[in-house]
Amino acid sequence: MVKQLVFIIALVLTLAVFAWTTRRFIGFFKITRPAFKVRQIGRRTAIMLIVAFGQAKIFRRPVVGLLHALVFWGFCVILIGSIEMVIDGVSGTEKALRFLGIVHDIIMASGDVFALIIALAIIVFMARRLLLNVKRFSGIEMKHVSHVDANIALTMILLLMISLLGMNTFYIRSATGAGLHLEGFYPVGNILASWFSTSTHTDLVLHEASWWTHILLIFVFANYLPYSKHFHVFMSVPNVFLSRLEPLGKLDTMENITREVKIMMDPDQAFAAPAEGEEETAPERFGILDIEDVSWKSYLDSLACTECGRCTSVCPANITGKKLSPRKVIMDIRARMKEKGPGLVKQGREFTDGRSLVRDLISEEELWACTLCNACAQECPININHPSLIVNMRRYLVLEESAAPGELNSIFSNIENNGAPWQFSMEDRMLWAEDITMNDIQG
Repeated sequence: MVKQLVFIIALVLTLAVFAWTTRRFIGFFKITRPAFKVRQIGRRTAIMLIVAFGQAKIFRRPVVGLLHALVFWGFCVILIGSIEMVIDGVSGTEKALRFLGIVHDIIMASGDVFALIIALAIIVFMARRLLLNVKRFSGIEMKHVSHVDANIALTMILLLMISLLGMNTFYIRSATGAGLHLEGFYPVGNILASWFSTSTHTDLVLHEASWWTHILLIFVFANYLPYSKHFHVFMSVPNVFLSRLEPLGKLDTMENITREVKIMMDPDQAFAAPAEGEEETAPERFGILDIEDVSWKSYLDSLACTECGRCTSVCPANITGKKLSPRKVIMDIRARMKEKGPGLVKQGREFTDGRSLVRDLISEEELWACTLCNACAQECPININHPSLIVNMRRYLVLEESAAPGELNSIFSNIENNGAPWQFSMEDRMLWAEDITMNDIQG
C-alpha cells in the first residue's frame, strides 16, 4: 500500500508538471498564424508509417541509420512495458498485462532484447559525439549547451536501458528463488541472471531498486524532453503526419497579395462585399519579421527538429562557405519563441522587446544565400520544410522594406516598368531582329 501511495504521488506530480508544460506550448501555438487545413488523412497516415515509423529517410546513411531506427523501434516496444509498469504501480499488481498470454511474452521478450540493442547503440552514439569529429555535429548554431543537452539525454536513455535490464534480470532471479511462475520471456535477462549468485532477498531488493529507478527515470525524462533537443521523441511522428504534401519546389502564394493583383486586374473587386463567411480584416504584415508571423506548422517544425545537421550537411550554400545553415534557421525559430513568446502570451501581439527574428537572429546574408534547391527539406528525416520559412522572411524584406539585393531590385523595376526582367520597353523588345532576313534564318 505504501508503494502504491508513493507511486501515485510521483505519477500525479509528473502529470502536473507535464500538463503545465503542455499548457505553455499551447499558449505559444496560439500566437502563431494559420498554416493549412489538415486534409488527405489517408495519404498523411501512409507518409507517417513510411517516414516516421519506417524511418525511411534515416537509411540514407545505412549503418548509423539502422542503429537509430533500432533505437526508435525499441522505444515503441518498451513503451508498452512502461504502460504496464504504470498500471502495476497504481493498482499494486504484478505484470498486469499477463492476460495477453503469448502476446505478452512476445512484448516482454522484444523489450528485453531491444533494451540491450538500445544500450549498445547509445554507447556508439556517445562515442561518436565525444571521440569523433563528425562535421555535422558542429556549426555556429551548436553552442556548448546543445552538446551538453545531447549528452544528458543519451546518458538518461542509457540508464533507462540498464535499469530495465536489471529489472528483468532480478525479476527472473527473485521469482525463480521464491518458486513463482515467470510472467513473460526474457532472453537477455536469462543470460544475465546466470551471471549472479546473490540471495533471494538481495534479488528482491535489487529488483525493486531497478523497478523504481526505471520508472522514476521515465517520469523525469518525460518532463525533461520538452526543454531538450530530444523533444523530437514526442514531436517527430505528429510532425511527419502534418507534412507539407505539395511538391518541394512549389511556393505557396500569399492570399493578400493575390487579392491586390485581382483588384489591379479588376478594380471593381475593391468595392465588392466580402464573401459569405468572410470578414473584413486589418492588413497583415507581408512575410515573416518576427515569431508572431510564423505559422503553427513552422513552429511545430522547430520543436520536432532533432538538430541532426543532415539539412546543413547537404546545403550547397553552406558547403561553399556561405553563412546559411538550414538547421540554424529552424533552431532560431524555437529560440525566438522561447525568448519572446511569454511576453506575447501575456500582453498580446502588440508586445515588443526591441528585437526581431530577421536581422537579430537570422541575417539578410543568410536568407539571400539560399538557392531554394530544397536539398535540406529532401534530406530532413522528419520532413521539415526549411525553404518555406526562408522565402517568407525574404518576402518581408522585399514587400515591407524593399530591402532586396540591388540585382533583384533592378529586376523588380524592369518588371514593373517594362513587363519583363529585361531593361527594354515592350516596343523595343524586337529591335534586335529588324535586320535579320529570311536567308539568315535559313542559313
